[in-house]
Amino acid sequence: MAHAAPAPGGMSRQRRTPDVFSARVHTAAKWAVPVVLGLVYGYWAAANRRDGGPITGWNVLFGFVTAFAFMVLYVVVRAVASRLRREPHALLWGAFAGCAIGFLYVQGGATRLASTVLGLVVAAAFFVMLFYRYYTREDAEGHRVA
Repeated sequence: MAHAAPAPGGMSRQRRTPDVFSARVHTAAKWAVPVVLGLVYGYWAAANRRDGGPITGWNVLFGFVTAFAFMVLYVVVRAVASRLRREPHALLWGAFAGCAIGFLYVQGGATRLASTVLGLVVAAAFFVMLFYRYYTREDAEGHRVA
């Protein structure tokens, strides 16, 4: 019975999926994702704030200002977090998510204490989830595995 000869270097456990998108698509997504997420977040915050009432000019302005602030913070967090080690990287994204959810919750009329508690719970959950993700995708020296 014939068997295949082993490949040099042993078996590879990591399989990389092929990159099917071009550099142009990645560049477009780099800017489209923050814009789309920011607009959704701004609409959500404005809808929470008006609480089913009529749409006013101030409400629309609040939504666009919130969307712009979210976009800027998302881009800054994405740029800074990629340079950090796994603990601060996960902590920064967790803090961003917790603040974002806490802000949305307080716009719906919740107390500041309730929104703070919810934000901290979300931040802790994101930190644990992302720390595990980054920890399992690094080598022993802390370098990210491609």
